[in-house]
Amino acid sequence: MSTASEATGPADTAPTARDLGRASMAAVEAGDRDAWLALFGDDAVVEDPVGPSMFDPEGTGHRGPEAIAAFYDNVIGVNESIRFDIRQSFLCGDEVANVGVIRINFAGGGAVEVDGVYCYRRSADGKLAGIRAFWEADQIRSVE
Repeated sequence: MSTASEATGPADTAPTARDLGRASMAAVEAGDRDAWLALFGDDAVVEDPVGPSMFDPEGTGHRGPEAIAAFYDNVIGVNESIRFDIRQSFLCGDEVANVGVIRINFAGGGAVEVDGVYCYRRSADGKLAGIRAFWEADQIRSVE
C-alpha cells in the first residue's frame, strides 16, 4: 500500500507558481538578470502590462528567451531599483495572482508606484510559463 506522499512522487518538491513568482520578484529586486531569465521555460510569455502598451504596441507579449531578455534589458534593467510590496497572493493550481504595488526608482532620478495584479503561471516542467501584469498606465503615480 502506498502512502499519499508516495503516490504524488517527486512533484511535491517542484516549485509552485507562488514560489516562482517570489523568485522572479527577488531576482528583479536584486538586479540579477541571469537568475530572472533562468526561471522561464523556452516557450514562456511575458505580458507586462497585458494588452497593447508602450512596451508592446501589438499587445501580443514578449515570447521566448530572446524577447524576454530584451524586455529585461529595455524595461527592467534600465532602472536604479524595483521593489515589490505584495499585499495579497492567491494560489490556484499552477497560477498565482498577487495584488500589490511596484515601486520603480529611475536611474536618472525620480520614482513611480504602480498598483496592479501580477500573475505568474507555472509550466509542467516547473519553470515560469508566463507573467501577466494587470496595471493601468494612467494610474501610475510619481512619488518622492
